[in-house]
Amino acid sequence: MFKADKDSLVNIFLQLTKIDSVSFHERKMAALLKTELQELGFEVSEDDAAAALDGEAGNIYGILRGDPDKKPVLFSAHMDTVEPGIGKIPLLCDDGDTITSDGNTVLGADDVTGVVEILEGVRLAKDSAHGDIEVLFTMGEEAYAKGAGVFDYSRLVSEDAYVLDMSGAPGTAARKAPSIISFEVTVTGKSAHAGFAPEEGINALKTAANAITRIKQGHISENTTFNIGTIKAGKATNIIADRCVCTGEARGFDHEEAMAQIDNAETIFREEAGKTDAGVEIIRTVHIKAYETPEDADVCRCFRRACAELGLKGEITSTLGGSDNNVFVQHGLSGIVLSSGMYNTHTTKEYTYTKDLITGSELVAAIIKNR
Repeated sequence: MFKADKDSLVNIFLQLTKIDSVSFHERKMAALLKTELQELGFEVSEDDAAAALDGEAGNIYGILRGDPDKKPVLFSAHMDTVEPGIGKIPLLCDDGDTITSDGNTVLGADDVTGVVEILEGVRLAKDSAHGDIEVLFTMGEEAYAKGAGVFDYSRLVSEDAYVLDMSGAPGTAARKAPSIISFEVTVTGKSAHAGFAPEEGINALKTAANAITRIKQGHISENTTFNIGTIKAGKATNIIADRCVCTGEARGFDHEEAMAQIDNAETIFREEAGKTDAGVEIIRTVHIKAYETPEDADVCRCFRRACAELGLKGEITSTLGGSDNNVFVQHGLSGIVLSSGMYNTHTTKEYTYTKDLITGSELVAAIIKNR
């Protein structure tokens, strides 16, 4: 049984979370992680994602050669954080277990928990029998997995991927995640004085409002949600609004069903616009596509074996959040997303537990052993 070192885990976690690493500004994080991987014996390289995405650092890839008769495996976590993420100050609380920020920024547990658990897990298992171990630390994940989107997957030797990037205590994994599709609808009308000649105008805001009242939002089905999140219109209280811009998203485990919700919204906006001779333009962007890894896939079976060895529940579920794994699966990998001990992510109340860092590290090591 592998035993992680609490002190070294806490030290590296505090060191990494102090680094400013918001999306597309991961240079310092990337440099440190390259060194950490090299010290573990990895062959390390950095791709040209920085140039492709106008960032400061590329994706960091490493491979630790092993027994060619054993199955290779890929572990991945992302280097970037959301805002507010500049000047992070991690604090180990008096209980000796909880780690928070000082309340002015995010902590960065998303995804430093995943990063340190991979590093420590490999350190624990690297001297035991194993196949090739690949590690991919991505940039720009919080911007809809942009870094993973430009990585060259022909470099990989692994067929299975474990992405450490989900909230909750280690021992749970998601094999299913949704498509996320954003949209922007612009309704164009005609301005007029609202007091003297309102009938001469075409009210873009009213047209948009009429459409929105007809569109179902929230849970469309057990698989799909739809939301209109922002509305911007008008220039003054005494002018008929000649332009209204609405934005939102569809999210669903069935990609075609999610796309159909945006099609439906567009139809309704055009119907309402047709009643007033307003114009409509819609732009949709597919950020990530849904995937579903079979429950009996090797990547799931190995996860359950490793969890059983550690006395963890080994629950396999779904998530409504996207991750790099959405991209990995599109490139032919069989992947699942592991919870890594992050809580209240994307808020200034984000935290983790040292006990979760220990368990997550030992789980990575057990997965390597059980390949």
